[in-house]
Amino acid sequence: MERTFIAVKPDGVQRGLCGEIIKRLETRGFRLCAAKFMQGSEDFMKNHYLDLKDMPFYAGLCKYMSSGPVLAMVWEGQNIVKLVRMMLGETNPADSKPGSIRGDLCINIGRNIIHGSDTLENAKREVDLWFKAEEFVNWTPCYQPFLYE
Repeated sequence: MERTFIAVKPDGVQRGLCGEIIKRLETRGFRLCAAKFMQGSEDFMKNHYLDLKDMPFYAGLCKYMSSGPVLAMVWEGQNIVKLVRMMLGETNPADSKPGSIRGDLCINIGRNIIHGSDTLENAKREVDLWFKAEEFVNWTPCYQPFLYE
Protein backbone atom coordinates (compact mmCIF):
# COMPACT_ATOMS: atom_id res chain seq x y z
CA MET A 1 0.00 0.00 0.00
CA GLU A 2 1.12 3.54 -0.75
CA ARG A 3 0.58 6.59 1.43
CA THR A 4 -0.07 10.15 0.37
CA PHE A 5 -0.39 13.50 2.10
CA ILE A 6 -3.52 15.59 1.60
CA ALA A 7 -4.35 18.95 3.15
CA VAL A 8 -7.60 20.86 2.99
CA LYS A 9 -6.35 24.41 2.57
CA PRO A 10 -7.66 27.43 4.53
CA ASP A 11 -10.26 28.23 1.83
CA GLY A 12 -11.59 24.66 1.93
CA VAL A 13 -11.78 24.76 5.73
CA GLN A 14 -13.54 28.16 5.71
CA ARG A 15 -16.06 26.89 3.15
CA GLY A 16 -16.86 23.82 5.25
CA LEU A 17 -15.60 21.31 2.65
CA CYS A 18 -13.54 19.00 4.90
CA GLY A 19 -16.38 16.50 5.23
CA GLU A 20 -17.06 16.45 1.49
CA ILE A 21 -13.40 15.81 0.72
CA ILE A 22 -13.12 13.05 3.34
CA LYS A 23 -16.32 11.49 2.01
CA ARG A 24 -14.96 11.35 -1.54
CA LEU A 25 -11.71 9.72 -0.42
CA GLU A 26 -13.51 7.20 1.79
CA THR A 27 -16.05 6.41 -0.92
CA ARG A 28 -13.20 5.67 -3.32
CA GLY A 29 -11.97 3.11 -0.81
CA PHE A 30 -8.90 4.82 0.62
CA ARG A 31 -8.02 4.44 4.29
CA LEU A 32 -7.41 7.42 6.56
CA CYS A 33 -4.44 6.67 8.81
CA ALA A 34 -3.61 10.09 10.33
CA ALA A 35 -5.28 13.50 10.58
CA LYS A 36 -4.92 16.75 12.47
CA PHE A 37 -6.44 20.19 12.37
CA MET A 38 -3.75 22.83 12.68
CA GLN A 39 -2.39 26.16 11.56
CA GLY A 40 1.20 26.06 10.37
CA SER A 41 3.58 28.99 10.53
CA GLU A 42 4.79 30.72 7.40
CA ASP A 43 8.23 29.12 7.89
CA PHE A 44 6.62 25.68 8.15
CA MET A 45 4.78 26.29 4.87
CA LYS A 46 8.00 27.49 3.22
CA ASN A 47 9.54 24.15 4.12
CA HIS A 48 6.47 22.27 2.87
CA TYR A 49 6.51 24.07 -0.51
CA LEU A 50 10.32 24.10 -0.82
CA ASP A 51 10.14 22.57 -4.32
CA LEU A 52 8.28 25.71 -5.50
CA LYS A 53 10.71 28.24 -3.99
CA ASP A 54 11.77 29.60 -7.38
CA MET A 55 8.21 30.23 -8.55
CA PRO A 56 6.86 33.80 -8.50
CA PHE A 57 3.82 32.78 -6.41
CA TYR A 58 5.87 30.99 -3.68
CA ALA A 59 5.85 33.75 -1.04
CA GLY A 60 2.14 34.46 -1.49
CA LEU A 61 1.28 30.76 -1.35
CA CYS A 62 3.21 30.27 1.90
CA LYS A 63 1.64 33.35 3.44
CA TYR A 64 -1.83 32.20 2.40
CA MET A 65 -1.35 28.63 3.64
CA SER A 66 -0.33 29.95 7.06
CA SER A 67 -3.28 32.38 7.22
CA GLY A 68 -5.75 29.92 8.70
CA PRO A 69 -6.32 26.33 9.77
CA VAL A 70 -5.77 23.36 7.50
CA LEU A 71 -6.87 19.76 7.84
CA ALA A 72 -3.71 17.69 7.33
CA MET A 73 -4.25 14.01 6.52
CA VAL A 74 -2.44 10.87 5.45
CA TRP A 75 -4.35 8.36 3.34
CA GLU A 76 -3.39 4.87 2.24
CA GLY A 77 -4.30 2.68 -0.73
CA GLN A 78 -3.02 1.01 -3.86
CA ASN A 79 -1.72 3.51 -6.44
CA ILE A 80 -3.04 6.28 -4.19
CA VAL A 81 -0.77 9.14 -5.31
CA LYS A 82 -1.82 8.82 -8.94
CA LEU A 83 -5.49 8.17 -8.17
CA VAL A 84 -5.81 11.05 -5.70
CA ARG A 85 -4.19 13.45 -8.17
CA MET A 86 -6.87 12.42 -10.69
CA MET A 87 -9.58 12.94 -8.06
CA LEU A 88 -8.24 16.42 -7.22
CA GLY A 89 -8.29 17.67 -10.80
CA GLU A 90 -5.91 20.21 -12.27
CA THR A 91 -4.19 22.85 -10.13
CA ASN A 92 -6.22 25.43 -12.03
CA PRO A 93 -9.88 24.60 -11.37
CA ALA A 94 -10.82 26.09 -14.76
CA ASP A 95 -8.90 23.20 -16.37
CA SER A 96 -10.43 20.54 -14.10
CA LYS A 97 -13.06 18.10 -15.30
CA PRO A 98 -16.50 17.94 -13.69
CA GLY A 99 -16.51 15.15 -11.12
CA SER A 100 -13.07 16.08 -9.79
CA ILE A 101 -12.83 17.85 -6.44
CA ARG A 102 -11.53 21.08 -7.96
CA GLY A 103 -13.78 20.78 -10.99
CA ASP A 104 -16.85 20.58 -8.76
CA LEU A 105 -15.89 22.82 -5.84
CA CYS A 106 -13.46 25.56 -7.01
CA ILE A 107 -13.25 28.52 -9.37
CA ASN A 108 -9.87 30.23 -8.81
CA ILE A 109 -6.32 28.80 -8.97
CA GLY A 110 -5.31 30.74 -5.86
CA ARG A 111 -8.21 29.21 -3.90
CA ASN A 112 -8.17 25.60 -5.09
CA ILE A 113 -9.07 24.18 -1.62
CA ILE A 114 -6.79 21.14 -1.48
CA HIS A 115 -3.18 20.00 -1.64
CA GLY A 116 -2.18 16.47 -2.59
CA SER A 117 1.29 14.99 -2.99
CA ASP A 118 2.31 14.76 -6.65
CA THR A 119 4.86 11.93 -6.40
CA LEU A 120 5.63 9.07 -4.02
CA GLU A 121 8.88 10.82 -3.06
CA ASN A 122 7.09 14.07 -2.22
CA ALA A 123 4.38 12.13 -0.38
CA LYS A 124 7.00 10.57 1.91
CA ARG A 125 8.68 13.92 2.52
CA GLU A 126 5.37 15.67 3.25
CA VAL A 127 4.06 12.88 5.49
CA ASP A 128 7.30 12.96 7.49
CA LEU A 129 7.17 16.76 7.74
CA TRP A 130 3.60 16.91 9.02
CA PHE A 131 3.30 13.75 11.15
CA LYS A 132 5.24 11.82 13.79
CA ALA A 133 5.18 8.00 13.77
CA GLU A 134 3.02 7.86 16.92
CA GLU A 135 0.27 9.91 15.25
CA PHE A 136 -0.66 7.07 12.88
CA VAL A 137 -3.48 4.64 13.56
CA ASN A 138 -3.07 1.21 12.00
CA TRP A 139 -6.39 -0.48 11.36
CA THR A 140 -8.04 -2.63 8.74
CA PRO A 141 -11.41 -1.55 7.37
CA CYS A 142 -13.97 -4.35 7.22
CA TYR A 143 -14.56 -3.61 3.52
CA GLN A 144 -10.92 -4.13 2.50
CA PRO A 145 -11.47 -7.63 1.02
CA PHE A 146 -14.09 -6.10 -1.27
CA LEU A 147 -11.60 -3.56 -2.70
CA TYR A 148 -8.46 -5.55 -3.30
CA GLU A 149 -7.81 -9.00 -4.73
